[in-house]
Amino acid sequence: MPLCFNTAADYLEAAREMAVSGRSALARLLAEEAADRTSDAGEAARILREFPGPSLRKED
Repeated sequence: MPLCFNTAADYLEAAREMAVSGRSALARLLAEEAADRTSDAGEAARILREFPGPSLRKED
């Protein structure tokens, strides 16, 4: 079954799965993407609090 990420919820679910499997860096990146795709600023902040740590993104 191919992975398909269309919504913030998809990214958040994947982030939680990565966290459970011990892949905290990948979990944080997926959570950041979920937060970016969330229109509610409060919900975006809550998502990032669930996966604490500095941003791991490389910005251009």
